[in-house]
Amino acid sequence: MLQNNFALGFWRLDDAKLNDNQIIELVEKAIDLGITTMDHADIYGEYKCEKIYGKALKNHTHLREKVQIVSKCGIKFACDATPQNLVKHYDLSKESIIESAENSLKNLGTDYLDLLLVHRPSPLMDAEVIAKTFEDLQKQGKVKAFGVSNFTASQFELLNSHIPLHTNQVEISVLQTDTFYNGTLDQLQKHKVRPMAWSPLAGGRVFNPETAVERNIQDCLKNIADKHNATIDQIAMAWLLKHPSKPQVIIGSQNISRLENTVNSQNIELSVQEWFKILEVSNGHEAP
Repeated sequence: MLQNNFALGFWRLDDAKLNDNQIIELVEKAIDLGITTMDHADIYGEYKCEKIYGKALKNHTHLREKVQIVSKCGIKFACDATPQNLVKHYDLSKESIIESAENSLKNLGTDYLDLLLVHRPSPLMDAEVIAKTFEDLQKQGKVKAFGVSNFTASQFELLNSHIPLHTNQVEISVLQTDTFYNGTLDQLQKHKVRPMAWSPLAGGRVFNPETAVERNIQDCLKNIADKHNATIDQIAMAWLLKHPSKPQVIIGSQNISRLENTVNSQNIELSVQEWFKILEVSNGHEAP
């Protein structure tokens, strides 16, 4: 279902302050680089980012068939656009999912989403209700396929037992390795489902370390980068791509040169020992 090794994430689109032409240039360049998955969510930029993207691409409909649009639903919080929300919460009712999907379609200026994800699991989620709602959206041609984000292995298994899921978007980086050990990536390999990896550079902490572990990781990445004539972010990306679950890595930057640099990381082949050295530094101890 997921195309290529990278997705372009738009959660910072409002902050980037790009004009319409710059957004079009960004999308076209991403496509040229083989980045065709566009990752959105209804809440990004306090409900602004999908509108910004849709407005820019409104008169460039030829690009729609060249990309795979992903969006997410379920998170609710108070902001200027949603003053009715008094507390941050998750709403995975039929009404909420349909409203979110319809809003995303309208804001993105498209007739269908390639992939709709449940953004966060809720203690109150009813798998049967979610699955039935997803099926209705699929029958109406509004969504092609479905997935989840930030789900544990058991939560994924619960919903997947009602409707096929095509990804679990989870945090994975050289500083966040929980999914290697908690069964999340094992399960996805079992089902032949590719994960999507968000925050692959640990929120920028590989560049600006604050703790001893983060500084050690940066030093380790620098040492390995020197051997490969690469940058530390390229090594961090290559480390993720080497995992057999074949994660699709989400690039959060709207900088074209950063996109080019990141795509080149897929040409770096780390040795098994280099891969484990990074893991050792991240964990703070050698492999057991």
